[in-house]
Amino acid sequence: MSAVVSALLSAFAVAVPASVVVAWLFEACAAMLGHGRATLNATTTRVGLAIGGLLVARLAYTGGAVLLGARRERRRHGEALTLLGRRDRDLDAVVVDYEERLAYCLPGHNGHAVITTGALRSLAPEQVAAVLAHEQAHLRGRHHLVLAGTETLARAFPRIPLFGQARAEIARLVELLADDVAARRHSRLHIAAALVRLATGRVPAFALGAGGETALTRVRRMLHPQAPLDRRERLAGVLAVTALLAGPATLAAAPGVGAFLAHHCHSFLPL
Repeated sequence: MSAVVSALLSAFAVAVPASVVVAWLFEACAAMLGHGRATLNATTTRVGLAIGGLLVARLAYTGGAVLLGARRERRRHGEALTLLGRRDRDLDAVVVDYEERLAYCLPGHNGHAVITTGALRSLAPEQVAAVLAHEQAHLRGRHHLVLAGTETLARAFPRIPLFGQARAEIARLVELLADDVAARRHSRLHIAAALVRLATGRVPAFALGAGGETALTRVRRMLHPQAPLDRRERLAGVLAVTALLAGPATLAAAPGVGAFLAHHCHSFLPL
């Protein structure tokens, strides 16, 4: 996200000279001091605004395509589940008569967890409860929207490897988060055992499943959890992420702040 913000701010910096970026925010002050507004280069301004507009349009178009495409596929799958599945109130999930071991959630406005009879036969009741808690964590956390954001960036800018890597890493972290939420109420051993049995299952691309490519890595993490971060480490992490996100805006605003202080604010000082 900081890469996109940097690109947008770069376009804005091209459109608006640094000497007037912040000065515009203090137009009333500048008017009182009798200073005129700096003259912008029309060509540079148009180029910068065009670049920024293209970036925003590209993100908006791609994001809309990702969200609408996923919604359409989920609706079709939901209609199929209505015909092929049955609602189990005890499990709070839709059960589908299918031999392959699958457990996943279908996100959206009326999202729900789905599990196959093959999974029910191969998992112990405690494991079933643990894996369904994993899927409920996806639904409550609206993790599909997070994945839609990373998918949007990867599709909008396919030649930037960072976004492709971010898509894979965010997908892995989302699964780890759902595992941790499930582990608050269920044994890590039960979660790990369920992941082993569901590792080979292939869920629909628009759904979030308990198995998949990251299952074996998550099993090791469940069996050998790391010590949780203490308060200072969490605070350091929050500050680092904040600095990463705020860095581009700070760098873009710094020249304007310096120019404003140099050319205007000295007039406030007493003679």
